[in-house]
Amino acid sequence: MTAHRTADTAWLALLRGINVGGRNVIRMAELRSCFEAEGFRDVVTYIQSGNVIFRSASSGPGALTARIEEMLAAAFGYRAKVTLRSRDQMRAVVEGAPAGFGVRPDIHRYDVLFLMPPLTAVDAMAHVSARPGVDEAWAGEGVLYFSRLIARASRSHLSRLASMPVYQSMTIRNWKTTTRLLQLMEAD
Repeated sequence: MTAHRTADTAWLALLRGINVGGRNVIRMAELRSCFEAEGFRDVVTYIQSGNVIFRSASSGPGALTARIEEMLAAAFGYRAKVTLRSRDQMRAVVEGAPAGFGVRPDIHRYDVLFLMPPLTAVDAMAHVSARPGVDEAWAGEGVLYFSRLIARASRSHLSRLASMPVYQSMTIRNWKTTTRLLQLMEAD
């Protein structure tokens, strides 16, 4: 990505609920084109789960989120839900991970649950239960970190979260994707 204007901000849009189970199927080339048609610059998509890196003149995350959700709903005909993170916020997510988080991918699955305002990590943690010996969960800045033992993943309590109303206010990315998104944002 190349900076065109010094006032531009690099953003990551994390789309919730696309390309899951055959619902809300959106091709990444079409998603990229949609963002470009709206005037966003240096648009890059990463994998099929709805990760879009782009540059935009800073208008504040709330207004920008609403603009993107309206754009996606009009272009793709679904009730779009998006959460945004700036490059600094993504760096804080990666650097703020609990000690040892992500270091044993052969033994644990690591996920970051990105929260959509106004949901806070403290409020979200009230809905998360961890099964002793299987799961661990930690609150971060605008995120929850979740780890589960691969050998006992079927016993994880993370799946319980998907049936709760609070789940509609978050989107999940694995640790590898999270760290790769930060690398892509810092590549310019």
